[in-house]
Amino acid sequence: MAGSGAAHLRPPEQSLLRAENLTVEFDLGRKGVVKAVSGISIDVVEGETLGLVGESGCGKSTTGRALIQMPSPTGGSVRFEDIELTALKGEELRSTRTRLQMIFQDPISSLNPRRRIEDIIAEGLEIWDVGTKDERSAKVDEMLEAVGIDPELARGRRPHQFSGGQCQRISIARAVVLDPKVIICDEPVSALDVRVQAQILNLLEDMKQRYGLTLIFIAHDLAVVKNVSDRVAVMYLGKLCEVSAPDRLYSEPAHPYTSALLDAIPVADPTVDVGRSHLEGELPSPLAPPSGCRFRTRCPRAEGLCTDVEPKMRKVSEHHYVACHFPLVETEEPNPVLVDIET
Repeated sequence: MAGSGAAHLRPPEQSLLRAENLTVEFDLGRKGVVKAVSGISIDVVEGETLGLVGESGCGKSTTGRALIQMPSPTGGSVRFEDIELTALKGEELRSTRTRLQMIFQDPISSLNPRRRIEDIIAEGLEIWDVGTKDERSAKVDEMLEAVGIDPELARGRRPHQFSGGQCQRISIARAVVLDPKVIICDEPVSALDVRVQAQILNLLEDMKQRYGLTLIFIAHDLAVVKNVSDRVAVMYLGKLCEVSAPDRLYSEPAHPYTSALLDAIPVADPTVDVGRSHLEGELPSPLAPPSGCRFRTRCPRAEGLCTDVEPKMRKVSEHHYVACHFPLVETEEPNPVLVDIET
C-alpha cells in the first residue's frame, strides 16, 4: 500500500543527496493535473547505489529528473552536498549540475546523430573550459578506454555507426567525463538484449569503483536491480511502498506490491511451480489517483481503512521499511493508525 513518511531516511549529515516530500505535478489545463510524484522522500549516501523500481508510469524517471531539477519539482526539498537545489537558479544551478549527471534509457536517441563521438564526450569539458584542447582530447581518450571502446576507431565516427550497447558505453563516458559525484541511471539497460545488459551493468559497477561514483539506478525489473543496488526503493503511482536492502527485500517482501513484482520475474524452468500472485486491474490514472492508499484498488489485502487513511513508512526490521496498513510480515513498529483505533 503506497504511502508517505520519512522514517526510512538516514540522518541528514550522512546523505550525499536527499529529497524530502518531493512532489512533481503537470498541469494539463482542462484535462486536470497529473500527480506524477506525490510527496516521496529518498536519500543516498556517498558510494551507495540506490535502486528505484516500479511499473512503467509509476514516476521513477520523473523522480530522477526532478532530483537534478529537470524539471524543477512542484514542491519539496532536494539537498545535494548540503546545498538546496530547488533554491538555485541560472548559473548556480548549471554549475552544480556538473556534479549530477544522467544516463538515459535510449542510448541511440540520447546522442546527437550529427556530431562525432569525440565532440559528444568533450562537449561538457568545452562548455566549462576544462583544460587545454590537448588535455580535453586526452580526457576523451581516457573515458573511451575506460568504457571499453578503442579511441582510434571511435573518435571520428557518429552514433549511427555503433550498436545500442556501444552507444550506451559512450553515454556512460559522457556522463563521467566531468567527474560527477552522482549519476542517475534512467533504465540504462532496458533497451538492450540480455547479454549486453550484463556487460553494461558490470561496466557501471567498474566505473563506480574506479571513479568513486554514487548511483541512483532506475528500472522496472527487480531482477536487474538486485545485483547492482545497496538499497532498493519500490514506487507505485507516485508513492513509495517499501525501502530495504536487496537481500531482505527479495527474501521477505513486506509490501503486497513488492511481492507481486517479485512474482513477475520469469523463471527459466517451466515445470517449477512458484505459486505466483497476480495483480488485478490496471494501474490507475495519475490524473485521479485513489484516495488513501493508492495501491488499494489492486491489493488483495485491502480493507476499509485503506480507502480512508494513507499509510506511513514504518520500520519492519533493521534497514527495512514499509508503507502498508496490513503488511505481509510482522513489523517492529506498530501501525499508529490501528493503535489509535484499538485504544
